[in-house]
Amino acid sequence: MSTVYQNIKQGLEEAITYAKGDERGVRVHMPRDVDVKAVRAKIGMTQEQFAARFGFSTATLRHWERGDRVPHGPALVLLNVIEHNPQAVIDALANTDA
Repeated sequence: MSTVYQNIKQGLEEAITYAKGDERGVRVHMPRDVDVKAVRAKIGMTQEQFAARFGFSTATLRHWERGDRVPHGPALVLLNVIEHNPQAVIDALANTDA
């Protein structure tokens, strides 16, 4: 069988094992919480600039900064990367602007 099939099969087996409550052998990555306002301030962008640059709505960004809502899922992962290396994200997104 192909490597692709084996990788998909392994991933599905891990997901089933994890869903059953057995976390042995399953690596779960949990991004840490991010102080969105501090990240934005460190970069030196306004809310409008930050939202436009990284693909968030300004309203969502405001909710995160006020604490009304908490980023989760892919947004939280992206915010962690922005916090760690904002220029890498800016460069990567610039390459997709056409």
